[in-house]
Amino acid sequence: MDKLLKQVEKPIRYTGGEINMCRKKLEHIQCRIAFCFPDVYEIGMSHLGLKILYDLYNRRQDTYCERVFAPWVDMEDLMRQNHVKLFSLETKTPISEFDFVAFTLQYEMSYTNILNMLDLGGIPVKSCDRGEKDPFVMAGGPCSYNPEPIADFIDFFVMGEGEEVNIEIVEVYLQWKKQKLPREAFLEMVAQIEGVYVPKFYEYLYHEDGTIKEIKTLNSAAKPVVKKRIIKDLDTLTYPEKWIVPFLNVVHDRAMLEIFRGCIRGCRFCQAGYIYRPVREKSPEKLKKLAESIIQNTGYDEISLTSLSTSDYTNFYNLADDLIAKFKPKKVNLSLPSLRIDSISLKLLDEVNNVRKSGLTFAPEAGTQRLRDVINKGLTEEDILSACDKAFRKGWNVIKLYFMIGLPTETYEDLQGIVDLANKIVDVYYQVPKEERTRGLSVTVSASTFVPKPFTAFQWCGQNDIETIKQKQDFLKKNLTNRAVKFNWHEPEISVMEAIIAKGDRRLCESIYEAWKSGCKFDSWGEFFRYDKWMEAFQKTGIDPTYYSQRQVGLEETLAWDNIDILVTKEFLKKEYQRAMEGVVTSNCRKQCAGCGAAVAGCGVCFEKRGEA
Repeated sequence: MDKLLKQVEKPIRYTGGEINMCRKKLEHIQCRIAFCFPDVYEIGMSHLGLKILYDLYNRRQDTYCERVFAPWVDMEDLMRQNHVKLFSLETKTPISEFDFVAFTLQYEMSYTNILNMLDLGGIPVKSCDRGEKDPFVMAGGPCSYNPEPIADFIDFFVMGEGEEVNIEIVEVYLQWKKQKLPREAFLEMVAQIEGVYVPKFYEYLYHEDGTIKEIKTLNSAAKPVVKKRIIKDLDTLTYPEKWIVPFLNVVHDRAMLEIFRGCIRGCRFCQAGYIYRPVREKSPEKLKKLAESIIQNTGYDEISLTSLSTSDYTNFYNLADDLIAKFKPKKVNLSLPSLRIDSISLKLLDEVNNVRKSGLTFAPEAGTQRLRDVINKGLTEEDILSACDKAFRKGWNVIKLYFMIGLPTETYEDLQGIVDLANKIVDVYYQVPKEERTRGLSVTVSASTFVPKPFTAFQWCGQNDIETIKQKQDFLKKNLTNRAVKFNWHEPEISVMEAIIAKGDRRLCESIYEAWKSGCKFDSWGEFFRYDKWMEAFQKTGIDPTYYSQRQVGLEETLAWDNIDILVTKEFLKKEYQRAMEGVVTSNCRKQCAGCGAAVAGCGVCFEKRGEA
């Protein structure tokens, strides 16, 4: 192994041995889990879910969870040349020797990496080819809510939050192992756990036009509809306090404090905003204790309050003030992502930024109020310009704006609105007296491409074709001419592929398999993404990719994910789609309940006393 590591770019990706890494004696272990992140170490080690489940599993004396990441291409080449199987960081054990190989599905473009990791680990890529001695391959995470595009490769999926259900799976496994039952029996046993989906127990039937006719269950253990798991009281959960401290810089190299789950805002394009409902918060007392323990055990000099919309935490400003007062003397900075920028937020940011002001970020998403109402963004031009004025007067001079192009009902007037808003921000800067502003204004406009996602109000919408996306990008390039404004955009091919897979069904499995066999991997990395190879794979497997990405889906069609229950009802999403087409805004959850269905969970924001937003 040392010989291989001397030949690769970043050998520390494969060594393990970091501070706070879990070490156990294998003779006491009854269940071994390889937690696989289908990307490189630097990205995977930034993932909060990995930290939570790694800590959760390893609190059990009979269970050992170890980490596995996708090796970079230089390491993979050497491993294949030297017949070295993909291994864990903790004990360097090949993943084929584990009881479970567990993947987290954060992004559709990681799917070929999953196949590649299984193959590199000596595990049959397709679940139907696995035998009694092979590990069980499981998967969870946001992309698992539409499991069908990779249903042929995964033995079972976990829907929803994992803290309780994953321990239940271990308990069932230990029972199955003790009874020495066949592989099929374990899948039948685990399918009876709420939140577990075993794809081989379901069959999809299709109409002649390719739409789904029926989803049939093939085994009595399979539930017709699998309901996601949810943790009602976040204060009851254990949370990692001894984080693994990486030996090299990772994407988010700081302590992360999860303050709540879910989002009250209801942006109609945002999958996370729906699948993590309802909003549930941790208490300030719990958070302050965790923050102190994490910093003490890791030595980090920055702690980040994480959520989908941090300033929507009900005690946010008091919590932030308390943490600043506690950690500022220790020279530990507080990071506040996902803020809604207002005068109070600016005052708070002024405190945490001390001398250096790193810049403010706004996500208007659309250039006109009409389109912002369509997507239910809840942010006005006046909000943005007023916040910019206050920020410029406090010394900020770097503004980042995030937009999407290709949103449903978008016109070129909406694109012109992006240009106009950027120019108005520049005007606001120059209206501030010279002595009150910092020199060197920088406004960055970033435009990503809209991707319709399952379980959103826009799941029925089609995506623009590549040519249309490029025309819209060219329009913005041509018109964003102010010297203070920089325009960033993404090549549209990856966004198109993301939409194809996100809205795909089980017929895509063979296409993904063919793409991987032709060499596709690290598809989210621009230097490796091969659009031509993907199109060849679709052609070879008889798939029209535009059927998934561009087609406007009928509201009464059966969707590939209709046998998954996220608590938010399909009827509510239909109403939100219709309200979007009418440009009608839906209030946030704290201002007025919209009846999305998540109240059935019996917890969280659904049962708070209604107040002003």
